Amino acid sequence: MVEDKIILGIDPGTTIMGYGIIHVKGSKVEMLTYGVIHLSKLGSHPDKLKRIFDRTDAIIKEYKPDEMAIEAPFFGKNVQSMLKLGRAQGVCIAASLKSNIPFEEYTPRRIKQAITGRGAASKEQVAGMLQNLLKLKELPKHLDATDGLAVALCHYYSKGKGEHNKSQTNSWSSFIKNNPNRDGSPKR
Repeated sequence: MVEDKIILGIDPGTTIMGYGIIHVKGSKVEMLTYGVIHLSKLGSHPDKLKRIFDRTDAIIKEYKPDEMAIEAPFFGKNVQSMLKLGRAQGVCIAASLKSNIPFEEYTPRRIKQAITGRGAASKEQVAGMLQNLLKLKELPKHLDATDGLAVALCHYYSKGKGEHNKSQTNSWSSFIKNNPNRDGSPKR
């Protein structure tokens, strides 16, 4: 059976939120759309959260993704910024749950690693690689849009195994199950 699915990738933010949507058919991946949601002109944090939810919900209704991937909040020095970012991520997840779309989280480092081969790559390096991989004619003004695409592509490359499945995919029992002849027992 040929894989055929649409993946929504989100780079949450409270000033600019990036998103990207890819269509996977077999081994072919094409970009459907990408963009940003500007939030800086909204006065309060609750207003921003409502806008994030409403726009994410509208994107889901328009493109009907089968899965959603989202960048996990990273630990920074500013606790308030991290909390706000976590809330932004939460309302995106709530929008996916409202539409019964499964979601998965990926760390910024893992996303960069999946796209460029280097976990410490810059936004510009990620965008350049995406431009090459997805044949983008030009890069957007805000690289948050390509970050959203990177999350979606990372999800595809990771076969949907993000942070929620990390303990299951990295366990010794999972390794043995996936590699039956590498457990040290004699080969039969």
